[in-house]
Amino acid sequence: MDSQDVLYEDEIPGGKHWSFTIRRGTVLRLIDREGGANVGMLFYNPQNPLERYNAPDTLKCQHTFKLTAGHCLYSDMGRIFCSVVEDTAGWHDTVCGNSTKALVAERWGHKDYQAHRNDWTLNGHDSFLVEAAKYGLGRRDLAANVNWFSTVRTEEDGTLVFDPSAAKASAHVDLRFEMDTLVLLHTCPHPLNPAAEYPRKPILYQFRKAEPVAEDDACKTARPENGRGFANTHLYHLCG
Repeated sequence: MDSQDVLYEDEIPGGKHWSFTIRRGTVLRLIDREGGANVGMLFYNPQNPLERYNAPDTLKCQHTFKLTAGHCLYSDMGRIFCSVVEDTAGWHDTVCGNSTKALVAERWGHKDYQAHRNDWTLNGHDSFLVEAAKYGLGRRDLAANVNWFSTVRTEEDGTLVFDPSAAKASAHVDLRFEMDTLVLLHTCPHPLNPAAEYPRKPILYQFRKAEPVAEDDACKTARPENGRGFANTHLYHLCG
């Protein structure tokens, strides 16, 4: 991507959280600067926050266990929030959920803001709640989230295993948004991360204008269900 195409960029330190509303027709690029980052993310329709990201529908309608280029991320209304149009990481988790205060304390120890200031140990669940509250959302509005840059494979017996070797420095993923979308995100550790120390891995995010979606678009044609998802999203825009 040419740097002249970047409309805005910023860095989010590891173990922090943020949110924004992104417009339809915008590409969000996430960059794992050092390797080993995790970006927990949730999606909502800002016009109707009851419509939100649906991980089960996203996986089953595309016959996949992971997210990568060519996949679409669905709402619980059968519409597409965004499409993964480019991906150099190759595998992103959306089944393992979020870290919690208890999990972080057990694995890495408890550090609060009063004593440790910016080095306190945040968790994904509470980070989502802080960001959700800015838009009048709460605990009951949380759903299964994406974990960008985190690879989780399955053993023969079904055990889920986190693969720390898969996270490479400078890997990126591009999300093209098909709807106006409220995005909540955090850079707290993946719940299965086995690191000895609390991982504080920063990410860079960039906005740029997306090209129009072509009839032979790789995400649109990857599965018949995706074609129907794009049609549902188109109808939503026609109806205002």
